[in-house]
Amino acid sequence: MHKTYTLYGITNCDTVKKARKWLGEHHIDYVFHDFKSAGTPSELAEWVATLGWEAVLKKTGTTWRNLPETDKQNLDNNKALHLMQQHYNLIKRPLLVNADKKVLLTGFKENEWQSTLA
Repeated sequence: MHKTYTLYGITNCDTVKKARKWLGEHHIDYVFHDFKSAGTPSELAEWVATLGWEAVLKKTGTTWRNLPETDKQNLDNNKALHLMQQHYNLIKRPLLVNADKKVLLTGFKENEWQSTLA
């Protein structure tokens, strides 16, 4: 059975590079969706609804730190989604999605990827 995945992220992100390298080493086929060139995916709202904004919003980068304090306060699914739609760098990466459009993994932790995909 041949599975196809979509890996979402940005090309120059070190964590995305690690995930892409790992996928290649394990001969796992995937399509890469670069937020920078291909835009924010339409599935983002569904991911936020399913996983919760806390699992999808990236709060560790400069984009988050440079946001006005008012944008960071009183977050809920709608407000977080709106911020991620405006700033793709606020979407946690990489995100690995299966053929059914279900998010399997967020971020890259090799042991999690191994246990999920092996």
